[in-house]
Amino acid sequence: MYYFIVNQTSRSGKAAKIWENLQTYLQQNNIEFRYWILEYEGHATELATLICKNYEGEIKLVVVGGDGTVNEVINGITDFDRVSFAVIPTGSGNDFIRGLKLKGKPIEHLKRIIASGDSAPIDIGEVSWVDYKGDEGKRLFAISAGVGMDAIVCKKALTSKIKKVLNKIGLGKLTYLIITVQTLFSMKTVDVNVVFGETVKSQIRTYNKLIFSAAMNFRAEGGGVPMAPKADATDGLLSVCSVAGIPKWKTFFVLPVLVMAKHEKIKGVEIIDTPKVTMELSNAEVLHADGEYLGDVTEVAFSCIPAKLKIMV
Repeated sequence: MYYFIVNQTSRSGKAAKIWENLQTYLQQNNIEFRYWILEYEGHATELATLICKNYEGEIKLVVVGGDGTVNEVINGITDFDRVSFAVIPTGSGNDFIRGLKLKGKPIEHLKRIIASGDSAPIDIGEVSWVDYKGDEGKRLFAISAGVGMDAIVCKKALTSKIKKVLNKIGLGKLTYLIITVQTLFSMKTVDVNVVFGETVKSQIRTYNKLIFSAAMNFRAEGGGVPMAPKADATDGLLSVCSVAGIPKWKTFFVLPVLVMAKHEKIKGVEIIDTPKVTMELSNAEVLHADGEYLGDVTEVAFSCIPAKLKIMV
């Protein structure tokens, strides 16, 4: 039995037709399945929790949607030991499936999932924070979480008219690049005290004029931008990419280098692998997890949870 959580509105509504084709294949091949269509924000989290609660034994849980839907679902899973997870990507970024190095059309992903006889565990991340009002929060993430420019870009992309237009013509990935250029010249930087690790050997940093810091579980976010080219979702570590102390006009010229994954050698860019990182910010800054806006925060911690999510392979 397969349990599908379907976001028909992803890819500007094109996912509805994709799901229709997937259903036809499942029915024609006598595959047992149940499915739920998302109706509102947070619905995927509620459904994942209900599925874990109401069904016994192994749960083969499949998301038909984008990275935001993936994030909602993993935050609703209450029994990771029983869940085998898969994604049929229908979003604009699709960084989760890219991080798993899985390619193909939706029907090809479905056939692979059905043929899967095993599962392999990957790490997931957890972010906790204190916002500017003093309220606390916590959320899991699969791809990345971060503060600063990349978080602002993610927040803007959620309601971007540009994204809707580009999705319709198959160029949704350009959304993040266009918004990044817009954001770079308008955003305010912050100063940050940072602790990498949680032992006596922890590394301490102070980043002045932080532009962004991204805690990466996979190597890329924002539609394939390789923030941490060597990130590995099976090593029990997050790769934290931070950019600070670079004039914003100069950062504009760093962007092409970033896209080519050559940015680690640039002064002002640092990538550190760590199981945990905590940050204190001089002013409230935007925070995201897997592209979902979480709030404006003054304190934040990113942690890796090793081998937590089983992927159908």
